[in-house]
Amino acid sequence: MQLQGELQAPGTYRRHYRNVFHAFITIGKVDGLAALQKGLAPALLYQFLMNGVRLGTYGLAEAGGCLHTAEGTLSPVRSAAAGALAGVMGAYLGSPIYMVKTHLQAQAATEIAVGHQYNHQGMFQALIKIGQKHGLVGLWRGALGGLPRVIVGSSTQLCTFSSTKDLMTQREIFPPQSWKVALVAAMVSGIAVVLAMTPFDVVSTRLYNQPTDAQGKGLMYRGLLDALLQTARIEGIWGMYKGIGASYFRLGPHTILSLFFWDQLRTLYYMYTK
Repeated sequence: MQLQGELQAPGTYRRHYRNVFHAFITIGKVDGLAALQKGLAPALLYQFLMNGVRLGTYGLAEAGGCLHTAEGTLSPVRSAAAGALAGVMGAYLGSPIYMVKTHLQAQAATEIAVGHQYNHQGMFQALIKIGQKHGLVGLWRGALGGLPRVIVGSSTQLCTFSSTKDLMTQREIFPPQSWKVALVAAMVSGIAVVLAMTPFDVVSTRLYNQPTDAQGKGLMYRGLLDALLQTARIEGIWGMYKGIGASYFRLGPHTILSLFFWDQLRTLYYMYTK
């Protein structure tokens, strides 16, 4: 949905997907139910690499007392900075996998296809093909444009989660160490991250998926700023939020589950190791 009507004014193109539910039905009818799981392997590998580094690094910073003031209260600025830095490390490492995931998920039958079609056969074939054609640099194409997406998303997600947890603990809304604290904080974080990250998610998807010349240079956008300006100018501000409903269906549950279980596992770890 983020590629639908790319650099076209509203009302001048055919809308294959009206909303997330219509997209589910359309893709299922035309490409088959299996197509709804396109890009699953790189998506899982990317999450393993990116979130393993991101949450692990942030957890170490929190355990080391780097996120709290001398009075022992959480510093939102430090929390956001740590989340951003951890996000950069994880996102850059997983960038080639994210690019291939984007290519595979954009592939569709001609009658419902949107965006450039790379026609990869699978994750490993795509990585080898890109590496042979454009070298290691080609595998990290779009990485710099994709970093702001994770910087904004990670800092918003982790800062909101930690701040909400801290606030509820101070107000004693739930009993100390209750799992409800982590659950509510994760729900608040899920909403915040979707609102903050969607414009960068749209642009990042387009940077990764744009066609390239023989040297691997993008043919539609020169970089992040150019993509942001072109999208806003031609498609309007709402163009920056294309697919926000689908984004919440993905990021909402993902944020809630990952942060909730991450927090509970850390609690168990500290309980039995200290």
